[in-house]
Order: sequence, then C-alpha cells, then structure tokens
Amino acid sequence: MDEEEQAYLSVEVIARKQTTEGGTLMKKNSSHETVIGPEESTRSVLEELLREGARKLLQQAIENEVEEYLERYAQERDDHGRRLVVKNGRLPVRDIVTGLGLIPIRQPRVDDRKLRKSKGLESFTSNILPRYLRRIPSIDNLIPALYLKGISTGDFPRALESILGDSVKGLSATKIVRMKAKWEEEYLEWNRRDLSKKTYVYIWADGIYFNVRLDDERSCILVIMAADEDGNKELLSITDGYRESELSWREMLLDLKRRGLKRGPELAIGDGAMGFWKALHEVFPGTRSQRCWVHKTANILDKLPTSMQSKAKAHIHEMYRTESKDAALKAYDHFVQVYRSKYPHAVDCLEKDKDVLFPFYDFPATHWIHIRTSNPIESTFGTVRLRTHKTKGCGSRTATLTMVFKLALEAQKTWKRLKGHSLISLVLQRKVFINGELKEAA
Repeated sequence: MDEEEQAYLSVEVIARKQTTEGGTLMKKNSSHETVIGPEESTRSVLEELLREGARKLLQQAIENEVEEYLERYAQERDDHGRRLVVKNGRLPVRDIVTGLGLIPIRQPRVDDRKLRKSKGLESFTSNILPRYLRRIPSIDNLIPALYLKGISTGDFPRALESILGDSVKGLSATKIVRMKAKWEEEYLEWNRRDLSKKTYVYIWADGIYFNVRLDDERSCILVIMAADEDGNKELLSITDGYRESELSWREMLLDLKRRGLKRGPELAIGDGAMGFWKALHEVFPGTRSQRCWVHKTANILDKLPTSMQSKAKAHIHEMYRTESKDAALKAYDHFVQVYRSKYPHAVDCLEKDKDVLFPFYDFPATHWIHIRTSNPIESTFGTVRLRTHKTKGCGSRTATLTMVFKLALEAQKTWKRLKGHSLISLVLQRKVFINGELKEAA
C-alpha cells in the first residue's frame, strides 16, 4: 500500500469515527455527551482532516530530514565498521500549537555522539522543528495583534481558544506573561543595537495609534522603517511619542545618531501631518522630503463631495503615476484649474505640499513604486492600527512597544528587496536622475 492510499484510508477512518447517523457528532467529555448539529459536525470533521494532513506532512518532512542527515554521514564508521551516526528510537510525542490546534509529532532520535567526538561537530538539530519549539511562529504573531486590539493578559487563554480551538493547551495567562517578559528583553536589546556600520538610502516614517491606551491617552507609537545600501527593508526604530510631536521625533532621530548612524537617508517618506519633518531637517538636513501620495489623496478627497471623488481620484493618480515630472505638473495644474472655484479647500490641501509631492521623480524609476507612499508601514500595521476610540484599560508602555516590535519583526521576514537595488549606490553618490533616468555625464 503506497502513501497516497494510506492517507486516503486515514481520512476515511477519521470521518467514520466522528460522524454518526443523521450527520451528527457525539462529542465526549468527562461528565456527558453533547450532540453536535450537522453543520458543526462537518466543520469538526474538516478541521480534523486538515489537522491530520498537516501532521502527516510535518512528520514526513522531519523523517526525510533525518534520513538525509544519516545518508550524509553514512560512510563515517568506527574501527569495527559500525556507523557513527544511527537512529536511536524516537523522542516523546511533542504537541505543536498551530492555527489548526495541537498537532502531535514524534521526532526520530539520532545518536551521533561518536561522530561529534571524532569530528568535533555539533549534534544534530532539526531545522524544521527546533528542539524547544512549541508554537508555530504565526501563533506568536497572533498574541501581539490581540494585545494591540485591547485584549488583556487574563483574557488571552479564552481568546486564543476561540480562535485556535479548545484543543490548544499550555497558553495560560502565566505563560503569556513570561512570553511577554522575554520579548521585552529582546526589544530593549534591539533598541540599543549599534548602527555605526549602517547606511540607509530611504526611510519611511509614521505615527500609529492602537487600541491599547498608553500611559498618556494622547501618546502614539512612532515607527521608522528603512532601506539599506543593498536594498533590504528593515525596521529601524520604534518608540512612543506625544501626538507625533516635533520633540518626540527629534528625540527618536537623535537617538539613531547617538547609536552611530552618521549619515542621513537620501529621502524620507511620510504623512504631512507630523512633527517629523521639522525634526528631520534639523537632525539630518541633507535628507529630502517626499509626502505620501496615499495620505495626500485621502486628505484631498475628504474635502470633496462623494459624487466627485471618483473623478478627482483619477486626476490625482495622473500626477504621480505618469512617466515624467513635466507631465505630472501638467496634471497638477489641470486639477487646480478644474476644482479651484468650487472646491478651494481641496485645492489648498494639494497646493500646500507641492514642493514635497514630486521629489520621487529625481530618483530611479524602478524605485518609484517604493518611495511614493508610506505603504511599507501601512501594510504592516493595517490590521491592528486604530484611529478611533481606545480601550479603557491602560497598557504598559514597554509591553505595547514590544508587541509592535514583534509584529514588525515577523512582517520584516516577508518584506521584499527594493526593485532596482543595483542603482542604490548611484543614489548614495548623489548622481543626478531626471524622470527616473540617470543623467549621463557631459
């Protein structure tokens, strides 16, 4: 019988075990049996099938990893011709917390003591399932997100049970507290790291409000992301500030300098309604400013009637999606002429930032998609940011900063390298680009 047939039979067994006549499911516990309706029965069977499929795939991947390790050192033998690396039974069953609930895994045990002694190598450790892993990383993402939504520590077990199922154990309030304490140490260490060897070409800045109220209800979280000289995006700094004030941003930027950042970025991207810009030009006077077109578009449309917004939005898109700065400025002038007489507030909103809306045209065209908006920050925190009412409970300052830090670090793993990263060295040399193209030397 091959693996496909075995998997099919296991599915059949699960389905037969969990369904009864009439499509109901008998769910047992210590005191009574509960009859679950057809819809919940189907869902329970489906979840069990998915869980079993995930278990088989993970188990097989771990088995293959061990086999590859054994094969790699198959020729290594002792004086009696015996292998130095062999299987030695299995480790006890380990339950891994996943979004599908608990998945039990039993890893093969590898005996490579003789190999380590003779070759001085490290002992075998699974890359797929490290020794102390008990939760898949997505669970660690879920906890910071729930915290920033306003869930208290004591409510975490119940909230996680409702999301992950009642089979999930081990995530008690006490363990959540320990986990948060460990993350806080990581954040504090990260926030002291040396930046003397770093150079950044672009930075994105934003102030973010979450559901958790900080020590002062007017506080928010200040975030700076950056692109380094190789085009890799990274989280640069996270701290709290008073209403995105100039003083708060200045303190943040000066801290970057204190930790060794000698050179400011070539371009900073962000919303216009921040004290960030005054602070930036004081701390890094050589850095140019680029207003986020997504924020600017939203601000302009907010000053127009709903019936006009679709057409106006198309006109705005012409300004920053065209291929040259001249064409963009013509679209700008057209918008001003069309809307000035009837909607002066919308036009004023556009005109006040004219000088800082088009600098991206002076950078490589392949970078435009990255530097026209503060989307890297928006997309990272979009699911948990909140600009409305906050919860009554006051969150710990360090804990909130830590949760934002954890979410951003996990998101950073998926951030893509800048397109046209090979041109960054030219940008750092301050070569001239006209409409996105490098100006040739005369």
